[in-house]
Amino acid sequence: MSHEMPEEKLPEAHDASQGHEVAPHSDPFADPGLPAHEPRRTDIDERAAKRAERQVSLMFVVSMLATIGFIASYVIFPIDKIVFIFPIGHVSALNFALGLTLGVALFCIGAGAVHWARTLMSDHELPAERHPIEADDEVRNDVIEQFKTGAAESGFGRRKMIRNTLIGSMALVPLSGVVLLRDLGPLPEKKLDHTGWQKATPANPIPLINMNTNEPMKAEDIVIGSLTFAKPEGLEESDEDFQQNIAKDALMLVRIAPEDIKDKNSAELGFGGILAYSKICTHVGCPISLYEQQTHHALCPCHQSTFDLADGARVIFGPAGHPLPQLKITIDEKGFLVATGDFDEPVGPSFWERS
Repeated sequence: MSHEMPEEKLPEAHDASQGHEVAPHSDPFADPGLPAHEPRRTDIDERAAKRAERQVSLMFVVSMLATIGFIASYVIFPIDKIVFIFPIGHVSALNFALGLTLGVALFCIGAGAVHWARTLMSDHELPAERHPIEADDEVRNDVIEQFKTGAAESGFGRRKMIRNTLIGSMALVPLSGVVLLRDLGPLPEKKLDHTGWQKATPANPIPLINMNTNEPMKAEDIVIGSLTFAKPEGLEESDEDFQQNIAKDALMLVRIAPEDIKDKNSAELGFGGILAYSKICTHVGCPISLYEQQTHHALCPCHQSTFDLADGARVIFGPAGHPLPQLKITIDEKGFLVATGDFDEPVGPSFWERS
């Protein structure tokens, strides 16, 4: 047997101060809607709009000048110059100037953009209902039209002073980062173009020194199928800059039967089938140490670049970009191997200043 409960009535609200009852509200927080749009001064006064335009442009111009000041500071102030700045104290003049000018350049771009948006761009507020993430064609077309309308109302095309100064300031700011690349180290100049072998001439050759025995090398000591490493005479491991120099001067020698040498120019740079190549891989500069005597292939252990030493050390496999540079060698009156010039090309990986 079921019983229906009587419907419970909401108690009526009672206003004690007025002495009468108040009916309850089903929606006590009604949507008040958007306030009436109030035009800005720049919307109704063209002179105010022109003044705001000049202010925005001035900020962008100041940003450009600050970027130029950043570059000038980098050139003018030595890295070890210390100055006293109140109330900071003693600071590096270079760091202070770079931070100040870069900060002003970035701040003026941001402040100019904000001032532009608040005074000259459209500020009408439009309500929009929430919708699914994926938009239909109608919504997409509406967004495109709104974008075009917003671009037109921003005055970007009409206000050429703002547009040109904004483009100028945005184009100059990245130069600050380019200038900072100078801190990566001193410019290489021609240091990468030549090695320690560059002092060698036919009249004043440089002997080849065996890396293992530290003794001069005779041609008769190099046998077919062997791989030997050498350095220029005068370069010692006790030298302070040994590692820096050996990274360019390291040499590997192989002896190949003359009839097996495919490249005639390579044969002319060698002596009696003995060929001298740079030991530094032309990919990322790893030392090459693996040699297959049957195929005359040298393999870099880092990324498997493979060079055919019988064919001018050309690349036959791997990421290396060009052949191993070759050193011209001969023998002196005592039969010792000597170099008569530098490598025919810069050693190691390619670089943007490479001639």
